[in-house]
Amino acid sequence: MSAAKAAPTFAALAARMARLQPALVRKKVTVATAESCTGGLLAAVLTAHGGASRFYRGGASAYSNEAKVDLMDVPPQLIAGHGAVSAVVAAALARGARARLGAKIGIGITGVAGPDGGTPGKPVGLVYVAIEAGKAGKVRTCRWTFDREGNRLASVAVALDLLEAAIA
Repeated sequence: MSAAKAAPTFAALAARMARLQPALVRKKVTVATAESCTGGLLAAVLTAHGGASRFYRGGASAYSNEAKVDLMDVPPQLIAGHGAVSAVVAAALARGARARLGAKIGIGITGVAGPDGGTPGKPVGLVYVAIEAGKAGKVRTCRWTFDREGNRLASVAVALDLLEAAIA
């Protein structure tokens, strides 16, 4: 996924969540999150409106590798073999969130938000967003060119895309 002209704003994401929330509640879908580079920003968007406890089970800002392993049951060998910023770790975060918090849907996000931390193989702006719903899982690879805030906001927008598609 390439970068759009401008990253979404928090207000735009919260407004989108206001439209999505009634469907989650009506369909009795529960959601749990495990976030690395977004640091809880997805959780903030999901809980931006009253009544979020009717669908949002909770989440963790699993920023360090140890937190990914200890809080979200990411197998350490996945991190060792693929790196914390990888599709397989994003998927494991989503599975871990779902299992740990007993939700119908788990969402995992890992990446390099910037401004530093990038490498030639994993540059700033590389983010993986995963969703786990039942036996179905999906991971999106994003390559953003925004600043740190924009990379984080754009990644949350992708998480909402995946969530919306999962409940459609």
